[in-house]
Amino acid sequence: MSPAIDTSTAAPKALPLAGVRVVEFTHMVMGPTCGLVLADLGAESIKVEPIDGEHTRTLLGSGAGFFPLFNRNKKSIALDLKSAQGREVALKLLATADVLIENFKPGAMDKLGLGYTTLKALNPRLIYVALKGFLPGPYEHRTALDEVVQMMGGLAYMTGRPGDPLRAGSSVNDIMGGMFGAIAAMAALMQRAHTGQGQEVQAALYENNVLLVAQHMLQFGLTGKQAEPMPNRVSAWPVYDVFTVADGEQIFLAAVSDGQWPVFCDALDLPDLKADPRLKSNNERVRERPWLIPALRQRLKHHRAADLAALFERVGLPFAPIRRPEDLLDDPHLLASGGLASIRVPNDVPDGARQSDAVQTVLLPLSLDGERLPVRSSPPTLGEHTSALLAELGYSEAAAQALLAQGQAR
Repeated sequence: MSPAIDTSTAAPKALPLAGVRVVEFTHMVMGPTCGLVLADLGAESIKVEPIDGEHTRTLLGSGAGFFPLFNRNKKSIALDLKSAQGREVALKLLATADVLIENFKPGAMDKLGLGYTTLKALNPRLIYVALKGFLPGPYEHRTALDEVVQMMGGLAYMTGRPGDPLRAGSSVNDIMGGMFGAIAAMAALMQRAHTGQGQEVQAALYENNVLLVAQHMLQFGLTGKQAEPMPNRVSAWPVYDVFTVADGEQIFLAAVSDGQWPVFCDALDLPDLKADPRLKSNNERVRERPWLIPALRQRLKHHRAADLAALFERVGLPFAPIRRPEDLLDDPHLLASGGLASIRVPNDVPDGARQSDAVQTVLLPLSLDGERLPVRSSPPTLGEHTSALLAELGYSEAAAQALLAQGQAR
């Protein structure tokens, strides 16, 4: 037997983006998500914040988790970009950067003297990631939010019941749009390795949302039939539903192939349905859903959800308990597979939003060589790294103290 390896002194593996410097001018979710992906992959991500801090630090309610989730593995420097001295610091920092990320309204960075044309002259190798509501076109001047593009982009129509559009229960476009920004940044970095030149790349909420509903657009293009909202859709599968069972509990159960159907019937002791000639194939079963699903609801209503879950796990059929987000903090798979990690909550999160100074956060849903990407540092306090970065950029202690005292940095 090989001796056990002592990993306590082993050097940590270099992450893929180690040595890449990212400077973020980001707020809310989309921009910080882009920075999060790059930071988790090993980049040094420096978040440039206003003197009073990025405002998601102090959001309550559904926004309370924004800053702690999307800003781990980052440094914070607080600058007054409306002052000449603050802009000077930002430009010195950007001269050292590989990637810039910004998600402000079109033209906002130009007004600060931080637009791509200006920065390209300063740093020709810079990858400038502009995350917007819309890519260039007739809508680009509009103010976009996740909910705005879900409504105008067909997603809310597909999620809600007929006549009752409903946004998805998460910031799906902000998060996914930020991911596309990170993908574009990494593609541009690869291209720079060959050309030596940086470039501007863009991603946008609306176009991201259009991709999310593209399958329904193509359905219409191919069949001429419009997609019905999900609660009212004609399912492609005969059993693909939430069932209310004993004690009012609910569970999702599915049988989505001709191979799964007999397994489903045998597991639930339904020999009459297994032998029914009307239910021989997937498409035939789909056509019979108007009576098949009510019949299954009646037969399953006295089963316990836990028993059905154990049964479906044993025979290899798809199932899912109906959970709330907070239930996932105790999920045995996430705990065993390393999908959660502890972070320190910045001390500037409002007291009304917190229960403790440390919480469990969710890691990126990927692994490299069998290992999850770690939390290397908790979300920073406002200006936590300002002094160190000023020193690195060549500011003397006296000059740095003057910037701090005059409110141009914090």
